[in-house]
Amino acid sequence: MDVFFKKKASGDMAKDRLKLLLVSDRANCSPEIMEMIKNDIIKVISKYMEIDAEALDIQITQTESDEGNGAVPALYANIPIKDMKNKGNNE
Repeated sequence: MDVFFKKKASGDMAKDRLKLLLVSDRANCSPEIMEMIKNDIIKVISKYMEIDAEALDIQITQTESDEGNGAVPALYANIPIKDMKNKGNNE
C-alpha cells in the first residue's frame, strides 16, 4: 500500500502530469481519465506482482491494425516488476 501514498517531489509530479497530458492528447481522452487508467492498472497488477509504480510508463502509440485498416491507437505499458506475489499459490 506504500506505493499509493509515497510523496513525490513537485518536479516529479509536474513531469508526470505533463506526460499524462501528452499521452491523453494523443488518445483523445482527458488527463483525468489517463490517471484513472494508470491507477487501475497499478491496482490490478499489484495484486499479483510487486511493481515499481514510480517507474511505470503508460503511453498511447499508433500501430498497424491486423485487418489492414491503417494505424490504430494502442496502449503501451512498461511496468517494472520487482517480485512476484503468492508464488505457487493459485487463488
